[in-house]
Amino acid sequence: MSVTRQAWAYLNRVVEGPSRALQAHLQAGRDAEELARGIRARASWLGPLGPETEARHAWQRSEEDLAAAALVGGRLVTPDDAEWPADALDHAFGFAATGLSEHLRTYQSDAVAPHGLWVRGPALTGAFAQAVGVVGTRATSAYGRKVTADLVRGLAPAQWTILSGGALGVDAVAHETALSVGGRTVVVAACGLDQTYPKTHRDLFARIVDSDGAVITEYPPGTTPQRHRFLTRNRLVAALSAGTVVIEAGWRSGALNTLSWAEALGRIPMAVPGPVTSAASSGCHARLREHRAQLVTSADDIRALLEALGSVDAESQYELAFAPDQIQQLSRNELRVYDALPLRGGADADRIATAAGLPLPLTIHLLLDLERRGMLIREGNDWRRAGLG
Repeated sequence: MSVTRQAWAYLNRVVEGPSRALQAHLQAGRDAEELARGIRARASWLGPLGPETEARHAWQRSEEDLAAAALVGGRLVTPDDAEWPADALDHAFGFAATGLSEHLRTYQSDAVAPHGLWVRGPALTGAFAQAVGVVGTRATSAYGRKVTADLVRGLAPAQWTILSGGALGVDAVAHETALSVGGRTVVVAACGLDQTYPKTHRDLFARIVDSDGAVITEYPPGTTPQRHRFLTRNRLVAALSAGTVVIEAGWRSGALNTLSWAEALGRIPMAVPGPVTSAASSGCHARLREHRAQLVTSADDIRALLEALGSVDAESQYELAFAPDQIQQLSRNELRVYDALPLRGGADADRIATAAGLPLPLTIHLLLDLERRGMLIREGNDWRRAGLG
């Protein structure tokens, strides 16, 4: 067992994520071993990480935690490992770090990446290259179960990894349906790998792991599910997905927290409308009414939002033809944003969002991505097309 692996296990036990202070040290170039030594010795350079680790710094359970994970077929995956989902996490938390999202609010302190993932299942390589979060109420109706199953039956065979929280209701239907059609599905848990929550899903989780899926968690073995951990877990579902769709969420549903995280992390929030008489869908309707989620009613709607233009034509009403250049590769929403910019001069994000008919957070996310690809230029608060005055 390597010293570095033990150091990461120590950090994962002593610093319950997410930790902005720990991430700052990692980004500054300190490695896991140096951080572990510093925390144990109460080094003066720890800064905010000192008080954060005061209660647990003497815990020395690295070997026990790694052994406990191995006992249930698990392992610790860290930023040092090739299977670490760097692209997805960097994209999501990099967006959060820009400060452009108006939806971070009280989530700001939690809007940082994990510093370790405990994993049961095959290597995570490629698992999140094309992933969608599917969440909703635990007390789902027959309508909610049917809609969830229909959506997943359209997504999983198209090589979309289905992410959810492994809970009763919508989560369970999403996982079960993905398995039934031979798709890949991942459970993001709010407890240690040696805990099963809910206990009735022990067999379901085993089948997921045996079917090229995985169970992942930030929490070391022995960690029990608690309310605050579910809320922290929700940010990972959103971060590891290109977008999150919520099916049946009441006014105060926890599933809406995951949708809020999707907004905060620059991912695409989506909601399925329910019967107008159903309180179980009141949260979905509120997000749609406030233009904080895209309305979707089918897998094709979801794929049209998330996949490149031309992959799916949900409406089958028209076809766009472009020369073989960057514009041809834009997704539908990317094209709406690009077309909303004036041919000459620039415009601010509010004006572009209005012209494109898209929510401001989604518009900002797309503007930043188009800038990264060299198609747009930002000048102060205004954006303009590259190569145009």
